[in-house]
Amino acid sequence: MENSTAQPLSDLSAAQKTQTGALITLTSLFFMWGFVTVLNDIVSPHLQSILDLSYKQASLVQVAFFFAYFLFAIPAAKLIDATSYKTSIVVGLLTMGVGAFLFIPAASAASYNLFLGALVVLAAGITVLQVAANPYIAVLGPSKTASSRLNLTQAFNSLGTTIGPWIGGIFILTATAKSSAELKLLSAPALQAYKVEQASSVKTPYLFIGLLLVALAVVIYFLRLPSIPEAQRKGHTPAVSLWKYRHLTLGVVGIFLYVGAEVAIGTFLIKYFQLHEIGNLPEAQGARLVSYYWGGAMIGRFIGSAILQKVKTGTVLGVAAFSASALVLTSMLTTGHLAMASIILVGFVNSIMFPSIFTLGIADLGPLTGDGSGLLIMAIVGGAIIPFLFGALADMPAVGLHHAFILPIFCYLYIAYYGLSGSRPRQTQ
Repeated sequence: MENSTAQPLSDLSAAQKTQTGALITLTSLFFMWGFVTVLNDIVSPHLQSILDLSYKQASLVQVAFFFAYFLFAIPAAKLIDATSYKTSIVVGLLTMGVGAFLFIPAASAASYNLFLGALVVLAAGITVLQVAANPYIAVLGPSKTASSRLNLTQAFNSLGTTIGPWIGGIFILTATAKSSAELKLLSAPALQAYKVEQASSVKTPYLFIGLLLVALAVVIYFLRLPSIPEAQRKGHTPAVSLWKYRHLTLGVVGIFLYVGAEVAIGTFLIKYFQLHEIGNLPEAQGARLVSYYWGGAMIGRFIGSAILQKVKTGTVLGVAAFSASALVLTSMLTTGHLAMASIILVGFVNSIMFPSIFTLGIADLGPLTGDGSGLLIMAIVGGAIIPFLFGALADMPAVGLHHAFILPIFCYLYIAYYGLSGSRPRQTQ
């Protein structure tokens, strides 16, 4: 007797084409938020130079940006439950656009507080995108290839982070900033005029970004994206708390530490390369080297996507995390080209970590996938806290910037544990 539930081959083919189209469309989003996020690595040292900020003060760029994930991740998950993944993506893009446009008045006033406010709005939009797009990609196809699929799309996120420092270096780091001693010689009006002139270099890039984000929102609004009701909770109160999923809870810690370590390294790379014992490089040249750090992540994700078709995600994650800790330790204990090369290579082994932790964390959550995604994205607040602690260590005379890299090492060691043991799906009582 013929199975009445079997789908015709033509229907399956149409569904696969729809999924492929959705995957291609969403890949552009991953590129955009990667590009926008990595510009913080250019804006932070730029503002540090023109506003004469300490390492800890400069880290507030990342604090403002990534603390928004903590504030808006759960509301974003509720937005998905109340509307749809597609609507949430459109809302996220429009919010990002508003945040980008706010850079214009912030630059006109040369106000650090206004810059931080604009970053919060921008990050709020990215938070909504992250909460919606990451699980959408993960469940848009067979579960056994979820990590591979998310790594592939995240590779284009890394393409954005690779291009971002290069373009940001060209358009934002357009002039040589004055030293602290030179700034102290300027009168108050002259100092403010100097700050406004230097800060104005961010206007054109962020205006263009804002317009592009709004255009993307319009395009996606009119696109047909497949709905995935099995990964969305509407009016259903789960019998089991999310916190009882041990692999999810430990994954939240893993995302917190991974993003914190990655952002801490990226934020201070330009200043790290400026150190006399490391590279003694000017900012613009250091910005180009930051592209290699993020470019390594892009290459690693393409390679990782293929490897994850054959090897268990947890195993690959554990090996990558141990490799990252070894590379950071090498950079911390050496100087010159070896220190530079080893820290840049961390980007390559970082590559598969976020998508791997994410897919391991939401495994087997079913209709709770959106809410689980909200918790994991909320943990990106590690990108605010770890760099701040890193900056505080770097400001300490007994530690300094070179040896502050001890902090990311501990982060990577935990991630290795999660990949090899903590990520196994199990539910506590």
